[in-house]
Amino acid sequence: MSDSTVIRRNGFTNESLDWRSWLTPLDPQRASVQQLEVLDQSHAQARTSEYYLTLAHQPLMLRHRSEAYNAIMYAPGGLPRAERELGAMVVSVTNGCVYCTSVHAQRFAQLARRSGTVEQVFDDPASAGTSDRERAIATFAQAVTLRPASLVADDMQALRAVGLSDPEIIDLLHAVAIFGWANRLMHNLGEPVLPAD
Repeated sequence: MSDSTVIRRNGFTNESLDWRSWLTPLDPQRASVQQLEVLDQSHAQARTSEYYLTLAHQPLMLRHRSEAYNAIMYAPGGLPRAERELGAMVVSVTNGCVYCTSVHAQRFAQLARRSGTVEQVFDDPASAGTSDRERAIATFAQAVTLRPASLVADDMQALRAVGLSDPEIIDLLHAVAIFGWANRLMHNLGEPVLPAD
């Protein structure tokens, strides 16, 4: 069972959004064999997604992006998937990326089977979380986003204090770092398309 409550707060939503590229997306009918292969390896709907069709102009870059994303977000073991999504959602809200926020808010709610934390992140990512562990993850994700060059040992210790192991901290750092980059990419290449009211 997943939580499908629609949340709209402070300009963010957990609704499914479209994304409109400011560049001309690749026409799948004119794509090379390599471009089609990379699209198919990247995402089930990549051949119809403006985001993937825009990135497919550089198929090797898209391949590396998709491999890194899948390894960071879906690798077995380590930090639970819901907590990886929580970190990515906090980064996306902190960076103001409405599209990425919607994706990670949906996934977090599906995996955690609740939406209270999503509402809290939309209101104030720095203090979000329904447990000490979630609050530590949110605080760390925002710290990495806002002050990556000035992280200190105490930032890691706060995560250890709520039970995260070193491998889990590494997983969280990867999830946060890749979405700092992805948010900027989304902002620089296009814009979210909000659902009609």
